[in-house]
Amino acid sequence: MTIEWRKSTRSGGGGTGGDCVELGDLSTAVGIRDSKSPDTGYLEIGRPELARLVAKIKDDELDMPSL
Repeated sequence: MTIEWRKSTRSGGGGTGGDCVELGDLSTAVGIRDSKSPDTGYLEIGRPELARLVAKIKDDELDMPSL
């Protein structure tokens, strides 16, 4: 199976667009990989879990605590 990887048009990287994650449709799940190191593999996550993750990111619920 060939995975078509996509990244946001808003991805950063100082204009190069290289500092982001890419998402790929795995049919029953979604693949997430580092666009700078695409050959190192990807994480597989279910669609409901991805939706919850995105919601938490948008709501700032995943900020790291200050040390």
